[in-house]
Amino acid sequence: MFLLWHEALLPLLWQHRGQGVAIVVSEAREGQYLSDFAVSLGYRSLHGSSTRGGARALLGAVRELQAGRAVAFTPDGPRGPRRELKPGVVTAAQRGGAVVVPIHAEADRAWRLHSWDRFMIPKPLTRVWIRYGRPFEVGPGESGFSEGVELARARLDEVSAKSTWRDGAIAIG
Repeated sequence: MFLLWHEALLPLLWQHRGQGVAIVVSEAREGQYLSDFAVSLGYRSLHGSSTRGGARALLGAVRELQAGRAVAFTPDGPRGPRRELKPGVVTAAQRGGAVVVPIHAEADRAWRLHSWDRFMIPKPLTRVWIRYGRPFEVGPGESGFSEGVELARARLDEVSAKSTWRDGAIAIG
C-alpha cells in the first residue's frame, strides 16, 4: 500500500504507470478527471473519499489489499487540510493486512497551484525526485490502529521533509 500527500500525486502517477495499482479517488467531478487520467496510465480506480462514498472505497481497498494488490491513498485528500492525515487509510491497511510504504516526490522546478494542497506540476525537462520511506505494518486492535496512525504521520513527515527530500531519493526525468 502506498501512502502519499495529495500535492505529489501527478509525478507519482507517472512513475508508477502501467503497474496496475488501484487508487482511491473522490466521487466529485475533479476526482473523475483524475480517475480517467489514471486509468489511461494503467491504474485501477476505487471511487469514494472521506467526504462521500468512504465505506465503499474502504471496502474496495481492503479487498484489493487482501488479494495482494497495491493500493495508493492520499490521506489528506480530497479537500484537505494539506498534509493532515485522515485515519481511514490506517483502517484499510489494518484490515487488508498491508505493508504501508510512504512515498513522496519533489521537482527541481514546478508550478504550484493556488489550491488547498499546493498541487505540484513539474515543469518540462525538470528533474523529479522520488523518495520511498520506511515501510511499516499496522498491528491488530485499537492499540495497533493508534500506533499505525502515529507511524503513518511520522513516516509521511519524514519522507516529505524538505531538508532531506533528495537523501535516498531516485531521480527521474
